[in-house]
Amino acid sequence: MPQGFSQLRPPPDGRQPHRVAVIVDEGTNPFEVGVATELFGLPRPELGLPGPLYEVTMCAPTPEVRLNHGFFTLTGVAGLETVDAADTLVVPGRPDNVVPRGDAVLDAVRRTHARGARMMSLCTGSFALAEAGVLDGRRATTHWLWAETFKQLHPQVLLEPDVLFTDEGDILTAAGSAAALDLGLHIWRTDHGAEVANAVSRRLVFAAHRDGGQRQFVERPVPAVPDESLGPLLAWAQERLGDPLTVPALASRAAVSPATLHRRFRAQLGTTPLAWLTGERVTLARRLIERGEERLDVVAARSGLGTAANLRARLRHETGLSPSAYRRRFGRGGGEPVCT
Repeated sequence: MPQGFSQLRPPPDGRQPHRVAVIVDEGTNPFEVGVATELFGLPRPELGLPGPLYEVTMCAPTPEVRLNHGFFTLTGVAGLETVDAADTLVVPGRPDNVVPRGDAVLDAVRRTHARGARMMSLCTGSFALAEAGVLDGRRATTHWLWAETFKQLHPQVLLEPDVLFTDEGDILTAAGSAAALDLGLHIWRTDHGAEVANAVSRRLVFAAHRDGGQRQFVERPVPAVPDESLGPLLAWAQERLGDPLTVPALASRAAVSPATLHRRFRAQLGTTPLAWLTGERVTLARRLIERGEERLDVVAARSGLGTAANLRARLRHETGLSPSAYRRRFGRGGGEPVCT
């Protein structure tokens, strides 16, 4: 692997790519390393941009690192001084969470936090952030299997054991290996908007938007006959978000009672029908704004949010931005395509 950040073409607005450093330590889980690489390290021709938006460098205390169970050994890895130039630091998990991290790794985490760079942990990588002291008094999550151990070792952290991921602005934590993909797409959405994140999710063949507050561990019983999967209903609803859909209407479509539909959403998605429907509508509204629609009443009507006032409230709750501020940040700008 190359030492330090590679020289890649800048994004179309002239900025350098956002630099992502991934700490790999002895015993690091290779899946989370692969997730970080897939999310931020690969070319994105589906976006139709002349250059990359992110670049990734692996860094470690030593130039050679043996990953979990010896499945892989990374050689020629950059040193931990790489974190000092990173815009985002990613800390994957390890299976031996009760074993203290080395001082070099903890110092790298603390230096990154002290200068205000963004940090994200994947799965049990939150143990390293907590051990470094950067999660004290902050919300965080970790894999449900290790939640009780985490609470015992780090009672000063506000652990949320049932969510997919947490976002504290400068520190983000993902619950499990697959939830790392949810968090990564959340970061794409935060950095570049819903339209770009949707293109990345299509490339990953992964759900475009699962809210961080959804439960990380949901019941998936063997379906009875007839099939109780929500997939057909969700696809049907996504094609009709601008219609006056309600929870009773969804239940009628699924030929079940609203109470039964609510139980199925809880079991299969870890959320409620209304929360899912609202989230889908907000995502559609964001994409319409990014595509250049300036009439808020039109965006509200087409997305099913009803009124411009409701659109403003929902968008600010989701992104912290007003529609005009969201358009300035994520709009096409001059009509050039954001993605295909």
